[in-house]
Amino acid sequence: MRILATIGGLLLLSVILWDAFETIILPRRVTRRFRLARLVYRTTWLPWSAIARRMRAGSWRESFLSFYGPLSLLWLFGFWVVALIASFALLQWGLGSGFIVVNGTTDFSADLYMSGTTFFTLGLGDVTPRTPQARLVTMVEAGTGFGFLAIIISYLPVLYGAFSQREVNISLLDARAGSPPSAGELLRRHGQTQNAKALGQYLRDWEAWSAQLMESHLSYPVLCFFRSQHNNQSWLAALTAILDACALLIAYAQGDLKSQAELTFAISRHTVVDLAQVMHIPPRPPRSDRLSAGALAELRSLLAACGTASGGGGAREAKLSQLQGMYEPYVNGLADRLLMPLPPWTPTESVDNWRTSAWGRISALPSSLPESEEGDHF
Repeated sequence: MRILATIGGLLLLSVILWDAFETIILPRRVTRRFRLARLVYRTTWLPWSAIARRMRAGSWRESFLSFYGPLSLLWLFGFWVVALIASFALLQWGLGSGFIVVNGTTDFSADLYMSGTTFFTLGLGDVTPRTPQARLVTMVEAGTGFGFLAIIISYLPVLYGAFSQREVNISLLDARAGSPPSAGELLRRHGQTQNAKALGQYLRDWEAWSAQLMESHLSYPVLCFFRSQHNNQSWLAALTAILDACALLIAYAQGDLKSQAELTFAISRHTVVDLAQVMHIPPRPPRSDRLSAGALAELRSLLAACGTASGGGGAREAKLSQLQGMYEPYVNGLADRLLMPLPPWTPTESVDNWRTSAWGRISALPSSLPESEEGDHF
């Protein structure tokens, strides 16, 4: 039994350390289906999301879902720590429990107690190793515990830095496409100034944002569960709105704007596909058609107002439908798993967050951004 305990302790120790290495240190995605970290997230997210699905959509539900991302990190760290303490306790017991115990018994509980105090480097002194094997395991555990806790502490600033960087462009999208964002609102606001060049530059910025999103969220998939600051915003809704706008411009626009839309569409579609794969979310058809015939006619008129449309026709509608099929199944799968609603193609009840306050909506503000006499925004 002691030999089996030693082998089991070594195996558990290796599995936990490797899982922590892949999750925290390894800067690339891991496609292997069985991982302890993934098991922790699946067993905790399923009941958490089941409770959220029974709640009425609104601020309470979003607040409840927003707790999961940070709490899941604590659960994962706690699971790793408990498993590491148990693995070293198995090693100590398998090697004969070579301790000197003051006012206690030398059963397995003493091994667990010794392992816990050593892992957290408490050094209480009521249980001390007396054999060379016990001293070696104690020294290795003390170094492992110190290094493991240091890595976890340094991991959190990196994680929250990536989250903060993600949220910058989502917040900027509020004044450009409303909240929740929509492709129609993005085109309408750029059409008001007939500024197709500014729209092209904005899509170029989102090309870089999508690449950053893919890099950070593939390295740290837990960020997918982190909700945005406002209930009517999310990284998935923002990315979907940009994909919608790019699909429209590829199908109906021409020139430099179409070329930039193709580049932004490529990296944004790459992002949603890779994130769906790393989270093992299969593509799912949409539950209802987000783009009706009336909405498409409205979008074509918005494209014309922007000075970007090159005419309609069945071929362009077929192109748009083909582009939709390249990303909508993946964003639908992500939306269903993460409980993040997808944005509409055309604005329905889009509200700019910058026009609101904690005391309610400010209705006296003008419908467009104020301009100075020179025509510049504030």
